[in-house]
Amino acid sequence: KGHSARVTRVALDIGKRMGLDKKTLKNLEIAGLLHDIGKIKIETYGVILDKTGRLTGEELKIIRQHPVKGAEMLSTIKQFKSIIPAVKYHHEFYNGAGCPDGLMGESIPLMARILAVADTVDAIGANRPYRKARGREEIIAELKKCCGIQFDPNVVKVFFECMRF
Repeated sequence: KGHSARVTRVALDIGKRMGLDKKTLKNLEIAGLLHDIGKIKIETYGVILDKTGRLTGEELKIIRQHPVKGAEMLSTIKQFKSIIPAVKYHHEFYNGAGCPDGLMGESIPLMARILAVADTVDAIGANRPYRKARGREEIIAELKKCCGIQFDPNVVKVFFECMRF
């Protein structure tokens, strides 16, 4: 509960610190709120997400479909055209190993790179059915470990600046 709102707050803090203009910040806000909307199109999502053990390969494959499903859902609404790339690509990795298209580095839209960091911060810092929330030190360690691999180093740097980590 509250995941999308928390992700949005962190993403907006990063975006403001990066000097994004008002229109882009508004788009980032909407993208943050809707970044996981594709999960409602995955019939077994709730069962998988509430699972207490590790996910199987097949379950991971199903979960990884949510960004594309979200982009497909939003594509029918012309006012959301500018946020679709952020929703679709928020699970791309900076090194090209992410999904759905294996985009790399600056080819990943900036809003998606910001959402990737914000999404991970909340995922680590929130309680899950399979584990308790982890603290500040673990968030810092994960972002540092995955900086340049999963995350844009500049976005991580800005996150640390604006969050005073």
